Amino acid sequence: MATVALVGALALAGCSSNTTGGASALPPVIVDLGDVDGTTVEVTEGGTIDLTGDDETYAAWTADIDDPDVVEFVAGRDDGSAQFNPGLTAKSVGETNVTLDNGETGDSVTFTVDVVPKAAGGS
Repeated sequence: MATVALVGALALAGCSSNTTGGASALPPVIVDLGDVDGTTVEVTEGGTIDLTGDDETYAAWTADIDDPDVVEFVAGRDDGSAQFNPGLTAKSVGETNVTLDNGETGDSVTFTVDVVPKAAGGS
């Protein structure tokens, strides 16, 4: 009976590792806030954009997104044990303009996000 349980557990682990290697394993697109103004950033549907380059006021950024069905803003924060950059999550294929404003510094950047479809999987 123990052998059957072990084989079953290994089979499930094999399935879950294949699933993890899919869409949920997309690496983030790293974008520097100092360089993004006026550019187009491409990200795969389901992926994320990590907005870096502001180590002091990262939590003060807010976003105005023309089409919130395409991307969603994730605010920067400090949870007491780690600091998290602001970012964007690609929700659906499409293109939208994004304006980020920093309430502390007065900085503002505007850029386009182009969300592209996931590549067809399988081999």
